[in-house]
Amino acid sequence: MPRQLSNPRPRRLPGGGPRPPAHRALPRLPERAGVSARALALAALLALALPAPGGAAPLRVAVSVLPEQAFVSAVAGSLATVDVLVGPGRSPATYEPTPRQMASLADAALFLPMGVPFEQAWLPRLTAAAPGLRVVDLVAAAGIERLTLHGHSHGDAPASPAGAELDPHLWTDPRLVARLLPPLADALCAADPAHCDAFRAGAAAYADTLAALDAELRAILAPVRGRRFLVFHPSWGYFAAAYGLEQVAIEHEGKEPGARALANVIDAARASGLRTIFVQRQFASGAARAVADAIGGDVIAVDPLAADYCANLRRTARIMAAALAAEDSP
Repeated sequence: MPRQLSNPRPRRLPGGGPRPPAHRALPRLPERAGVSARALALAALLALALPAPGGAAPLRVAVSVLPEQAFVSAVAGSLATVDVLVGPGRSPATYEPTPRQMASLADAALFLPMGVPFEQAWLPRLTAAAPGLRVVDLVAAAGIERLTLHGHSHGDAPASPAGAELDPHLWTDPRLVARLLPPLADALCAADPAHCDAFRAGAAAYADTLAALDAELRAILAPVRGRRFLVFHPSWGYFAAAYGLEQVAIEHEGKEPGARALANVIDAARASGLRTIFVQRQFASGAARAVADAIGGDVIAVDPLAADYCANLRRTARIMAAALAAEDSP
């Protein structure tokens, strides 16, 4: 169970498995004949799970949303604790940090923003409250261009026009998460150089996990490639772009649709044969229910902010594939 600031940290091995409660980093191995690169990588990975010498405190890392916790934990293992600002069931669009979280950030070495809405208003205040906090924008460091946030998204990621509202949900595409791993390892190395080999080995191992996940999602969604799907909040644009789908959103820029817009959505859904509306628990689903009633459809909950990142994307892909296939039935 992931934690928010000041709560106990979940313990995971790189790639998602459970790990022991304490850890110790292995000493850096010398480069010499007879010691293979694989052996060095294995030793570095083991360092993520073993107790630290002398009970050294793990690195404190703060992140905005729960999926980021999975990424940092996979790369850093026991060598870092990860504090999440926006906890389960909370919306990054309306979230406000608590005074306790603001105070706790002063003990963190790193903060890794993700471009979610609350950061725009709160990041200056967070850094003012914790002047020693190092803020690293992994998305910018990875050179990833965000999609624009609007009701429709399809095809490969386009360049974002200046001034357009950008879609922060890029973690729904595991290929983009893989691009965040090298700058994440760099940031961890800068904060804790003694464990740099372990961080880089963790990043390499998690990149393999994400590549396997991407292949699995591609296979699950292949039968419905090219299909449109209806969502309330447009949080699956990167997922749609990655797997050849088209997202059609009821909500636009965080606003409930008016009567005319709602009628347009209903007409479009009927014309396209859409009968499933995907919602997430962070947003009210009254408008989604109204559309579902009008088209004789169903409302299904999926969560782009779930903490169990890989399992959640598999679960979402299977739900979407089954729902879209069912729409072909009379």
